Amino acid sequence: MREFEDETGARWVAEVGMRPGKDFKGRYYFLARPGDEGSDEAVVLMDVRWNSERTARRTLQTMSEVELRRRLRSARGRGQSSPSDALQRRASTGT
Repeated sequence: MREFEDETGARWVAEVGMRPGKDFKGRYYFLARPGDEGSDEAVVLMDVRWNSERTARRTLQTMSEVELRRRLRSARGRGQSSPSDALQRRASTGT
């Protein structure tokens, strides 16, 4: 878990999400949620995936705030608000 600010100064938390299932390749993905506890609005970026939780956590810890903001902008621009939305979109587009 890693806290950062977006371009407007709002606090966000970058985390590692996990896709359930028996396929372990790319199981872990980038997930960001607002830093305030009252919000359930999480965004995911399924293009950023890792094979192990350890690697995913290490990568998040070493990402710069600029990179975190860029990933958040990308996820928000795609409108992927939940992991299930993202998985459905990937399945429907074949990517």
